[in-house]
Amino acid sequence: MPQRFILRGQKVTKDKIALAKEIRSKMTEAEEILWQSLRANRLDGWHFRRQQILYGYIVDFYCHAASLIIEVDGEIHENQRAADLERGWTLADKGFHIIRIQNKDVFKNLPFVLDRIRSELRRITISDPASRPLPYKGRGMGG
Repeated sequence: MPQRFILRGQKVTKDKIALAKEIRSKMTEAEEILWQSLRANRLDGWHFRRQQILYGYIVDFYCHAASLIIEVDGEIHENQRAADLERGWTLADKGFHIIRIQNKDVFKNLPFVLDRIRSELRRITISDPASRPLPYKGRGMGG
C-alpha cells in the first residue's frame, strides 16, 4: 500500500534541504530533458516533484499520488550499484514504486521513456484506485 502522507512529519535536516536545492539547481542534462515532460502536470495530469527528500534519500523525481519514484541513472551509478540497491530496497519496503531510467534512453527515445512511466502509473492505479490523480485545476488548463 503506497504511503499517502509520507511527506508530512518527516524529520529533515537543514543540510539535507540545502543539498536537495543544490542538486535541483544542477540537474543533469537527461534530468532536465525528462523534467520538461513531467513538470507542471504535463504527463497526463500527474504531479511530479524533483529532488524530493524521502526517508533521508534525495530521489530524482517523485509522484506523491502514486508513490512513484523515478531515478535517472548515468555513468556514476555504475560505481554505486550496491548503494543504489540498498536505497531501492529501503524505499520499496516503505511502499514506494521505483523506476530506473538510463540517461541514454532519455536522450535517444524520450517517447519510450514517457510511455514506460505512463505504464507504471497505470499499473499502480489499477492495483490501487485511490492513487488516481485529481483533475488538474489551474491556469491555462481549462480550470
